Amino acid sequence: MPPDTVTSRRLSPSPRSPARQEKARAIVEALRRSRPDPRIELDHETPFQLLVATILSAQCTDARVNLVTPEVFRRWPTPAAMAAAEPGQLIPVIRSTGFFNNKAKSLVGCSRALMERHGGEIPREIESLAALPGIGRKTANVVLGGAYGIASGIVVDTHMMRVSRRLGLTRQTTPEGIERDLMALVPRPSWVFFSIAMVLHGRYVCTARRPACASCALNALCPSRDRVDPPPARRPPRGRGRD
Repeated sequence: MPPDTVTSRRLSPSPRSPARQEKARAIVEALRRSRPDPRIELDHETPFQLLVATILSAQCTDARVNLVTPEVFRRWPTPAAMAAAEPGQLIPVIRSTGFFNNKAKSLVGCSRALMERHGGEIPREIESLAALPGIGRKTANVVLGGAYGIASGIVVDTHMMRVSRRLGLTRQTTPEGIERDLMALVPRPSWVFFSIAMVLHGRYVCTARRPACASCALNALCPSRDRVDPPPARRPPRGRGRD
């Protein structure tokens, strides 16, 4: 996931387009048929653990984060425990996730703010959650949707950005602009499902370099199908001619 830089300011949906809303509903239904019970792939048991894992996932794969978090959760299982730590204590444990200095500061700063402002509880309002150190709209949407089932917005990561633009749901290029467009098109009761399902679809089907258009459940709804540039052809081994 890219760094979470969108602020806690409340977003208003973009103007509604009936035709695009109908297309968005069709996409949601196709996703439900192909992926009826999508789950966040960051291992967690509590809202705080999901918050920690989501912070660590910036510029890192979920698989790598899942290798690191068992030790993180063992040493610092609660906001109180992490708030009592110093960033330097976390760095050796989270180093392999990258950007470890900033992540360590965010984890400790966020935990201290949770203790000071919310008594160690994860707030259920996006404005309060996204106002914590190291947290923005994307992380807040992940946690509220994944931990509480609260439809606070739509998660916009690199996968959502790519897939939603390929599907013609938005022409925006910023996370904030894309989220505005998607919030206007996708029915609010489907926001949590849509966020998770689209991210997984981008991760495993509509990939950046080799999208599986032929087997894609959204193929009939996608204006970009079979138009994505293929990867460059491999050069033959040196010393051998072409066929």
